[in-house]
Amino acid sequence: MFFKYKIPVLILFMLFTALCGYYVTQLKFSFSFDQFFPKGDPDYKYYQEFIKDFETDDNFLLIGLPNKPSVFDSVFLKKVSIATTDIQNIKHVQQVRSLTNLDYPVKTPFGFMTIPALHVDQPELYEEDKNIIYDDKRLVHNLINDSGDALTITIKTTDNLGMEDSKNLINSIDSLLSVDGINNRHYLGRSFFQRELVDFQTNEIRRSTIISGILITLFLFFLFRNPLSVLITLSTLGIGLLVFMGVLSMLGKELTALSALFPVLMLIVGSSDVIHIYTKFSDELKTNSDKYQAMWITIRQIGVATLITSLTTAFGFASLYTSKLESIQEFGIQCALGVVIAYLVVIFYMVPLLLLFSKEKLLPKGKSGDFWDKILEHIYKTTYQYPTRIMSIFIIFTIVMLTGMTMIKTNYSIIDNLPRNSTVRSDFLYFEENFGGFRPLEYAITAKNPGTDIESYQVLKEVNALEEKLLTYPFVKTALSQATLYKSISRSLGANQANAYLFPKDSTEFEIYKNLIKKSSARETAVMMSKNGDKTRISARVKDIGADSVAFFSAQVDSWINKNIDTSLVSIRRTGTGLVLDKNSIYVKDNLIQGLSISLILISLIMGIMLQSFRMLIIALIPNIIPLFVAAGILGFFNIDLEAGISIVFAIIFGIAVDDTIHFLAKYNLLLRDGLDKETAIYKTTKETGKSIIFTSLVLSVGFLVMIFSQNPPTFTIGILISLTLFSALLCDLYLLPVLLRNWHHPKNEEPSAD
Repeated sequence: MFFKYKIPVLILFMLFTALCGYYVTQLKFSFSFDQFFPKGDPDYKYYQEFIKDFETDDNFLLIGLPNKPSVFDSVFLKKVSIATTDIQNIKHVQQVRSLTNLDYPVKTPFGFMTIPALHVDQPELYEEDKNIIYDDKRLVHNLINDSGDALTITIKTTDNLGMEDSKNLINSIDSLLSVDGINNRHYLGRSFFQRELVDFQTNEIRRSTIISGILITLFLFFLFRNPLSVLITLSTLGIGLLVFMGVLSMLGKELTALSALFPVLMLIVGSSDVIHIYTKFSDELKTNSDKYQAMWITIRQIGVATLITSLTTAFGFASLYTSKLESIQEFGIQCALGVVIAYLVVIFYMVPLLLLFSKEKLLPKGKSGDFWDKILEHIYKTTYQYPTRIMSIFIIFTIVMLTGMTMIKTNYSIIDNLPRNSTVRSDFLYFEENFGGFRPLEYAITAKNPGTDIESYQVLKEVNALEEKLLTYPFVKTALSQATLYKSISRSLGANQANAYLFPKDSTEFEIYKNLIKKSSARETAVMMSKNGDKTRISARVKDIGADSVAFFSAQVDSWINKNIDTSLVSIRRTGTGLVLDKNSIYVKDNLIQGLSISLILISLIMGIMLQSFRMLIIALIPNIIPLFVAAGILGFFNIDLEAGISIVFAIIFGIAVDDTIHFLAKYNLLLRDGLDKETAIYKTTKETGKSIIFTSLVLSVGFLVMIFSQNPPTFTIGILISLTLFSALLCDLYLLPVLLRNWHHPKNEEPSAD
């Protein structure tokens, strides 16, 4: 053992910790919706090909500008006009559109000419302009809201902007609008999400670390009642978190949306290792004058069990690698790494550090043994006297939770994943209420027959029919396609009258419009037609109605297409980031079952090797499967949608909950090997291991409960779920497990009971 080299070990470890501390300063944060795209999904692969022909559907930034009682105010409109012009000169801005720079082409006896949609410098024309604008379905819910007290500046940005570019873009626009006197504004778009959510991640990690640290400190003082012991354990937890973050930085990893969970996970997982080892070491010091001998017994009896529990917890997290989401995969692997690091820090830092002090300095002050002895004595007597009642309660409870599990829904919505009381959430709601929403909706229309002109009358007639059908749904406010351009030309030829906004009635009229579009070199054409001319698109945005609702809508549209569109001429396929994100609701259940199955197999193998009994393995698994049903039941009964972020709860629960079962059974087996009969072994295990099980479960539950302070709804839900289910796991270990051992386990040195 390295006990006699404790000082060199500590020095080497602290040097490595200092190196990790440097790398922590180099950590970077990132946020991208790409992290939530299911890799390997056929729709995702199709979308990747789609954007090669066109462009991404999230390369926009909307600026909402309210002005009550009306936007038709000369002072306000002049500010908007100046801002619209100024924004065009900002880096990564490709196109800027607002009512103040929008022109209508109109045919006159002298040819085509343009007239402004809004005569900014002529207030006397505002009323006439207003009537024309509200007659134009292309503008309402797009550039102006239906109540006339807000308009937007719509910006087309460079595709796939990175974190720094997004920050710089939003900061530049903020500065410019402030200079132009526009202080009341709202944003919606990829760039804004990236800036706001990365700032949120940074604050969330800082907040969760501080709150977790305070609560765990208080809890440790309550448990250990020794300032030195608390200081050692806190430094162990802090160094574990520091080393983990430093190793991630060394590996070139960036912190993502789920990284806010790292501080809580590392602190409470580390706390479990610390409490088990320190509690056993403290108990041994009371009866053993040699601290080295006490530590050796601790490592032999608890250290090995803690290693096994660390491996099972790591496998629980690693099972998340089966997810199709790269962000979940990374989270699972990184958490598994963190669990291993937490254990190594305990062994190579806390253990040698404890050996530097005398047992008098480490033992708790005062007495509290009688309190816990009475509680554990009561628990033992209850399991001994009322086994049938306990089994019945757990069976009924499990059936109730299974009923709740059948009620789980997967209606993922964006708003439910945005931080509460945040600017990004309030701005998102502003656009949901006033404009066309955020969710991109794309349809790709491909010519089926080689050589078919995708911009032919027959094809675009079908495109127009689908566009008009989409706009009949109340949550689809705007849509744009190549057919839209033809209707716009028709309106311009009809003196800009609303009733002239019609698709050409025949191929002759269509060809006339087609020539006019070619001459106008309309910028919209470039993004509506593929480069080789075999594909066109319909692009829209819809309200945030939820993934299941969008899927139902999509099925209705598909059915309508099969009945009303000439599918021998074109194939139509829904695509876009909205569809790809919503596919997560389809995969989340399958990935959850697959991941848990793999985790169950791996953890069962480890426990099987340790327990060396199939019957004992089944006994061990039952108390750890019930908490999974509890989590699922809570989701169903409280109508909480199962989405990718919340699905990680099950891996965390199973990986952590099994730890206490392993500690209980490891002690139980050890006592049996020492020659004790089954009942005495159960009694001693409950009395000796029960205390550390209660301590660790309470620390874990309270630690995860810290997440209720999070502004992020999924994080809040995760905290509540894990806290409640780990508490249910504690009850299973203390009450159900002893009953199962009495009824089903028959040690080799005992005959099975007659009953």
